[in-house]
Amino acid sequence: MADEQDRQGTTSGISRRELLKRGAAGAGGVMLSGALSSPAWARPNAHDADTITIGFISPITGPAAGFGEGDPYILGLARAAFKKGLTVGGKHYNVNIVSKDSQSNPAQCAKVANDLIHGNNVDLLLATSTPESVNPASDAAEANGVPSVSTVVPWESWYFGRGAKPGKPSPFKYTYHFCFGTEQFADAYLHLWSQVKTNKRVGVMWPNDADGNAIRANLGPLLAKGGYKILDPGAYQDGTTDYSSQIAFFKKNKCQIFNTFPIPPDFTTFWRQAAQQGYTNQVKIAQIAKTGLFPSQVLVLGKLGPGLASGAYWAPSFPYKSSLNGMTSKALGNGYTKKTGKQWNQQLGASLALFDVAKAVLLKSGNPKDKNAVANAFKNLKVSTISGDFHWGIGGPHNPVPNCVTTPIVGGQWVKTKGRFAIDFLLEEHSYDKRIKVQGKLKPYR
Repeated sequence: MADEQDRQGTTSGISRRELLKRGAAGAGGVMLSGALSSPAWARPNAHDADTITIGFISPITGPAAGFGEGDPYILGLARAAFKKGLTVGGKHYNVNIVSKDSQSNPAQCAKVANDLIHGNNVDLLLATSTPESVNPASDAAEANGVPSVSTVVPWESWYFGRGAKPGKPSPFKYTYHFCFGTEQFADAYLHLWSQVKTNKRVGVMWPNDADGNAIRANLGPLLAKGGYKILDPGAYQDGTTDYSSQIAFFKKNKCQIFNTFPIPPDFTTFWRQAAQQGYTNQVKIAQIAKTGLFPSQVLVLGKLGPGLASGAYWAPSFPYKSSLNGMTSKALGNGYTKKTGKQWNQQLGASLALFDVAKAVLLKSGNPKDKNAVANAFKNLKVSTISGDFHWGIGGPHNPVPNCVTTPIVGGQWVKTKGRFAIDFLLEEHSYDKRIKVQGKLKPYR
């Protein structure tokens, strides 16, 4: 057990030292908690032989809580869809979904992932929303031989952020991922920014974290290749409270375009300081990501919110429907508003897509209680989801590396409305997927 003496041999044939070595994980180097002397798949689980258990991890609280706003509604839809169970390989199974809050914290994410693996004996682990709430969960799943699929982390942050090396074989056997990457961001930005005349000087504020480091290494060169001058004052630490030096740098260098990938509280602090110090008046395009994705994150800025440009990985206008329950994108957005009274949230599509993928891979496995069979079923999995059509393992532009499928990121802008809600997000380019309709043209921030 976790408190037994470290030794090279155990009755299961896997040492505690080796398991800990395999579980020492990605974001922040978080060590897996509660490591057992044998992996989850090696332990008897006869009492659950007729039940498929799916684990789901997302940030319900903490700095990234905006991503989890719609998850209670999505979990309700998923549980309703699986209410009658699932028949796989001629056998009928009940389906149990267990959800956990990562608290937007890598250490807590690792803990709850291990709770799901060792305490709930999950057959499949789902995780979503930022490296802090995904990478440790994927690492725990990989170390314990539990199949997992995740989303809403740029694939470079997930794949390379967990130790994979460019040009090398994938080190991951059990963990899979679908999400946009820096190439999708670059295409969206280049198509969006060309709609407003600027001096093409881009002030970037990219943090020293998994997202920021992947963006700096990959997005910056792509934007420079597209004809923009990247002006970077250097990486900053999450939780910074004084951005005076960065603001002065952007003003001095006349950066008419601003781009950032911060945790939400950091952007709120920065943008208010930028307004107080006169930088927002110079900005013609304020392009933000990781924050500003949801109405709540924009409304908190008051008058500084409308006009911000962002990206959407799902919207009610997407031309796709769920293979889990047949719900269209429009119906999903309307259903969420009717149920909660809140405006649509783009995370709705991504979270429901996880369950679309879960159903497809469990059916394809032939035996949902065989962890290796489920993991192997991902290798050439083809599935229609409410966020788009995914196909692992076929090569080409949508499979940049093993284990990953790229998904749409569509550029747009927050605008004032006269309807039920004060603001709305308009899609203003569709370079990734022409089936998604453009709803407007980018207007200068100020």
